[in-house]
Amino acid sequence: MTRINVTVDGVSYSDEVEPRTLLVQYLREGLGKTGTVVGCDTSNCGACTVHLDGTSVKSCNVLAVQADGHEVTTIEGLAENGELHPVQQAFHECHALQCGYCTPGMIMQACDVLKNNPDPSEQEIREGLEGNLCRCTGYHNIVKAVQQAASTMSSQAVSS
Repeated sequence: MTRINVTVDGVSYSDEVEPRTLLVQYLREGLGKTGTVVGCDTSNCGACTVHLDGTSVKSCNVLAVQADGHEVTTIEGLAENGELHPVQQAFHECHALQCGYCTPGMIMQACDVLKNNPDPSEQEIREGLEGNLCRCTGYHNIVKAVQQAASTMSSQAVSS
């Protein structure tokens, strides 16, 4: 067993984990962060995407010990003071989901896309999300949601 110290959604944790434990397993089974889902276990689908020090990673492809000393943000950590993050709100308003299984990872990846490019074109959004799969939608409403979130976030930045 190896001790790790990690901050998840703003809360510090110190836990013993087996060195082979995946970050997604630690988040779900160790901390109860079940919003981070396991889709494929092969890093192909992106359903398990979280932010590690502000950058999106597929948590089924990261060992929990690799998060030692770092900050992890899950889908549960995006909302602040009971208010949905603009990307979460846009996914809701634009009906950017069907079954919802891919949605947490898609939202986390979309946040990363917008962090790196606050005003992306449709093509840039599609390229930014290409590592995240949705088997239900045609991605049209997902792209619309990211565009809406970009607009909302831009307006909020101007008014701040």
